[in-house]
Amino acid sequence: MTKSTKGRRSRVVPIIDPLRPTLVHLVHDRSPGDRLSLGPRGGVITTATLRDATKWNELVSRLGYPGLVRHGLRHTALTWMADSGVPLYAPQRVAGHQDPAVTVRYLHPDHDAVRDAGGAFSAWWGLHGGFSSRGEASPRLRVADEKGPRPA
Repeated sequence: MTKSTKGRRSRVVPIIDPLRPTLVHLVHDRSPGDRLSLGPRGGVITTATLRDATKWNELVSRLGYPGLVRHGLRHTALTWMADSGVPLYAPQRVAGHQDPAVTVRYLHPDHDAVRDAGGAFSAWWGLHGGFSSRGEASPRLRVADEKGPRPA
């Protein structure tokens, strides 16, 4: 480790199966203390060397996203983790955030994910809440009405 994390805490980051062959290739014939990857001159990879090595500015222009920054990939990864059903605390730990509200700001669910959430809630509501097919309030709603309004 050359530089500690922003929060100065170590963290566990999951390795997804499609990435394993690349990592196996990178660690082949390396000692445990060796760097996983090196910069173009054999040194540390900095944000500048990464930008230059990937030709980032040219790449995002060619893709039609000239405003895309590399940090946006972090938002994408955390969003995909959440969209896949991973509980919020896991992306929070991977990102190194202390407050889940910070992690939530990184998440940008697509319209399908929001629609799917609505479908899941509708299915739950059909089993546990709402009204019967005859228009009668479910027992849960009747109990809530009998107790009066809930304090805010």
